[in-house]
Amino acid sequence: MANTARVHIFDVDHTVVRKTSTEYFAQMALKEKVIRISQLSHLLIDWVKYKLALPDNDFIEKTAKKLAGIQKSDLDRVSAVCFEKRIKPNIFLGAKNIIEDLIKKGEKVIFATSSFDFIIKPLEQYFGIEGSLACQFEYSQGKTTGNLVGYSFFGPKKKTAAQAWLEKNAIDPQNASFYSDSYTDLPLLEYCGTPVAVNPDGILKRKAKKLGWKILYFKDVLKYS
Repeated sequence: MANTARVHIFDVDHTVVRKTSTEYFAQMALKEKVIRISQLSHLLIDWVKYKLALPDNDFIEKTAKKLAGIQKSDLDRVSAVCFEKRIKPNIFLGAKNIIEDLIKKGEKVIFATSSFDFIIKPLEQYFGIEGSLACQFEYSQGKTTGNLVGYSFFGPKKKTAAQAWLEKNAIDPQNASFYSDSYTDLPLLEYCGTPVAVNPDGILKRKAKKLGWKILYFKDVLKYS
């Protein structure tokens, strides 16, 4: 008998959360002096490339190299505070309602994000979600080594990771929904049976309209509810 199980996959940044979860974390980590501004200075160039639709699909691996030697305990500590003060208040109500309704119906929900697992873990716990796809630092003696475990989940590599997850869980990609805001997620959107554009950028919006994909717009967040 064919496996008819469904899964609903959500990008996080600008889809579930109003801004970039890593940005929220980085601002707090800089304030707490867990990281230095010099370790992140190149990200401005990466942001410009992204806006020009010329993204560097390996920018996370390159960023990780500059973040060697950070205590895992510091990352976990800052991420917990960051969630309560910055991420949780900026969860879109529309996304929250959809995710909670799906979970109540017994549907499987996971996140697939290019953000890091320690940043996303509190968000998972908030919704009662397990098994999401997120970047992971490699650690040695409790400190970051400058390498990732495997590869980052940005652009086409997110599709690769999700495809492996679906195969491992014996779920047909036609039974998968994927919600995202970004043109960089087009490989996974096109792979899943039900692609949903959420607050889409210009490139994704044009693609979604052309192909008749569902488009959602979220504005209100928890702190204003």
